[in-house]
Amino acid sequence: MSLQEWFEKGITSEQYVETLEKHQAGFNHIYNNFSLSNDEQFLYDLKEKNLRAVILAEPWCGHCMLNIPILLRLAEKTELPVKFLLRDENLELMDQYLTNGKSRTIPIMIFIDESGNEVAKWGPIAPTTKAFVDQYKKDLPEKDTEGYEEAFKTLIGITAKAFKEDEQLWNGVYEDMKDTLKAI
Repeated sequence: MSLQEWFEKGITSEQYVETLEKHQAGFNHIYNNFSLSNDEQFLYDLKEKNLRAVILAEPWCGHCMLNIPILLRLAEKTELPVKFLLRDENLELMDQYLTNGKSRTIPIMIFIDESGNEVAKWGPIAPTTKAFVDQYKKDLPEKDTEGYEEAFKTLIGITAKAFKEDEQLWNGVYEDMKDTLKAI
């Protein structure tokens, strides 16, 4: 299937938001409180490119909760159409965008031009987010050892709270997306 066909298959932002359960409050908080910096030239240039985005995501994903509201704010300002595909129902596409060639980490944002050609890919994690998570991940016990599950749940709680509240993380995501899109 072409990226154009994947885009056409996707669901709207509104439909994706309706699937959120666990992360809906955090998603909405970020969406309602994040504002784009004063990047008028960048926003104008991006709008002129007439791009569209296909996003691989899942409602349970904490990184999706952080990254997608920021993209949606950018999309609104630039009239960038966005469609969502649930990762687990679209593995054929997901497996073309594996992180490090092996991991189905999301979200993956595929930007396409008017002809349906990929012009950029962003995701799954901004460098600032990765650095933040890594500082807590380094203390996790080995997987399949005693204490891992409890430590992992603690990690998820810490990161979910920070993703929801830390505007520096939000800005790091935006700046990384911006860098990717400026390079087109």
